Amino acid sequence: MYLLLADWLLTLIEKFVLIAVIVTTALIVAMYSTYAERKIAAFLQDRVGPNRAGPFGLLQPLADGVKLFMKEEIIPLTSSRFLFILGPMLAMITATMTSAVIPWGSTIDIAGRVVPLQIADINIGVLYIFGVVSLGVYGIMIGGWASNNKFSLLAAVRGASQMISYELAMGLSLLAVLLIVGDLRMSVIVNHQMAHGWNVFYQPLGFLIFFVCALAECNRTPFDLPEAENELNFGYHQEYSSMKLGFYLFAEYINMFISGVVMATLFFGGYDIPFFNEAAHAGTWWVGLLGFLCLMTKAALSIFLFMWIRWTIPRFRFDQLMNLGWRGLLPLALINMLITAAVVLWLNTK
Repeated sequence: MYLLLADWLLTLIEKFVLIAVIVTTALIVAMYSTYAERKIAAFLQDRVGPNRAGPFGLLQPLADGVKLFMKEEIIPLTSSRFLFILGPMLAMITATMTSAVIPWGSTIDIAGRVVPLQIADINIGVLYIFGVVSLGVYGIMIGGWASNNKFSLLAAVRGASQMISYELAMGLSLLAVLLIVGDLRMSVIVNHQMAHGWNVFYQPLGFLIFFVCALAECNRTPFDLPEAENELNFGYHQEYSSMKLGFYLFAEYINMFISGVVMATLFFGGYDIPFFNEAAHAGTWWVGLLGFLCLMTKAALSIFLFMWIRWTIPRFRFDQLMNLGWRGLLPLALINMLITAAVVLWLNTK
């Protein structure tokens, strides 16, 4: 009885520590993604970028955070106060919840105890991700509607229709991966890629569709229609100030980071280290750390690609965006899924 209770307490402590580390990592990555975006934009536009706050401008994100905290917090009198506060909270919560089912590394051995670097290895991991991602639209819709501002409401409607449209193609592109792997657990998807090769080589079209849909889900250029300042002033968070605005901006960068991690997990082997046999050193702490760093590198490359696209491609019109989603990506995803299903069926009946 006492041994079971002690084991349960140790497992609980492990999970809490892992949650704290992952959430802290996501916040730090999101904070310095703002710095990276400015530097990349400056490089592409032949500018210097932030260089005043600290050496090479490295303290600029901290200065921005202090500025947001010190700003006056304004809640419009005609807004729905409860929903106005709930919107940015929901955006931040849904942005961080996705990380619960992602395998951040292999198991590590701590004092003879095997600790998996995954918060929850549930058997519906992919469905959980889509469920949480679908909830993200409520943060935008609630914030835009509760502001009682016509520009904010129009931006929220745009954001909702955009996210719903592109989630369909994203789900169908992922179904092709699930047909190959045969399991919904994220850990099984990673292990399958370690044994048979990365899914991006089997599903290049599926990855391309997933990547484009991830841009739309994160409201990144050229799909940033909910924040089109030339049409909607400032978009769905126009009436927000102080850290409520900061939550919305942070949620976008956290979503971008988590999208990079999810793409790395589903298509690029997750924490799989290329040209290295992890099984020969299974359980050692440095292999787990190396796998985590490898996953972070893959996610960082995705974030760089997101930023590169932002400062290269102009924004779509809204009719072009919806046309691409419904008439372009959705039929392509359906065709890709049907071809994959036919090939898998043929290989299984040989």
